[in-house]
Amino acid sequence: MKILYISPENTVGTLSLWKRQHEAKGNTCRTVTFFSSPKNFDEDICLHLSFNFTKSWMSRLRHQFYKLYRGELGYRKEKSGNPPAWSPEGKLDKWFLFLKEQLWKPKILKAIDKYNLYDFDVVHFESGMDFFKDSSFAVELKRRGVKIICHYHGEDLRTRGVMPEIDAISDLNFTNEVDLLKKHPNIHYLFLPFDTEQFSVKTGLNKKIRVCHAPTNRYYKGSDSIISVCKKLESEGLIQFDLVENLPHNIAIERKQKADIFIDQIGDKGGWGYGMNSVESLSMGMCTLTQMNTEYQSFLPDHPFVHIEESTLETTLREMSVNRKIILDYRTKGKEWVKKHHHIDNVVERLYKYYRSIGLDT
Repeated sequence: MKILYISPENTVGTLSLWKRQHEAKGNTCRTVTFFSSPKNFDEDICLHLSFNFTKSWMSRLRHQFYKLYRGELGYRKEKSGNPPAWSPEGKLDKWFLFLKEQLWKPKILKAIDKYNLYDFDVVHFESGMDFFKDSSFAVELKRRGVKIICHYHGEDLRTRGVMPEIDAISDLNFTNEVDLLKKHPNIHYLFLPFDTEQFSVKTGLNKKIRVCHAPTNRYYKGSDSIISVCKKLESEGLIQFDLVENLPHNIAIERKQKADIFIDQIGDKGGWGYGMNSVESLSMGMCTLTQMNTEYQSFLPDHPFVHIEESTLETTLREMSVNRKIILDYRTKGKEWVKKHHHIDNVVERLYKYYRSIGLDT
């Protein structure tokens, strides 16, 4: 079987992991990214396209631009619909997108030809997006009998919406975010894949409890409140606080591994519960704190997280700085849980069951 992944970026390293696992099963797998990984993850085929809105300064510029159309919330304003659907916001947006695609088109067409990108059995569109806004590449794949899979993450459905043409022909839709299950009538949950055994669990604790927070987007993670509380407790000598931000992945991992407690997020501004940061910290056997709303706790009743809210974070950290056994108890529970649900071998087996359900010969 020949498998292709197309994604704006190898954002958290999962593309490399999928590729490795598919090839271990004797299949061919290629990955194509629009932009190089900001965290220095491995690349297969990278197009190095212009207008990379995953860069923080470009993202801020887009946010300000969308305030013209969506009001003060700008690009962060969630769309309605089931599923919400993308369309240009106005004449200026439509003109910009046309110009961008004209600049991208020669590189894309060259890559399609050079790497025979039509010659695959199944194509995963990470973020549910084609090279082109009209999904013409995906439409041609479908005409040739290729299976189409869309995997939606955060903003893909919340603020952008599905690309109508690719949504109409998709054979499967996935997400690893529980809140997105309500935003599409035909979507399945798939745990984030990870090599949960690459980290060993620390045997002891730091003399002074070390707390880590590693936001990719401070707004979505509720970081202002987290940083404020942690700096306050650090000034009192109760904890050490490490803010891990804007670093290559290998350096960020080294820093995280030194911690005793990891704080993922407060609030539901950018998705519920947890993401890859927590998958990593749980794999390290680290006590992991995040806000788990009622629906998420019902969806994952056996979850290993310490539930926090803005009003309870300070109290929770104060208690843990004194009652250190709590931290050790959650270490064991977290490691066992993440191995059960997120280990790449288990997630791949679930994916291959879905493959068979749409007629792929695995």
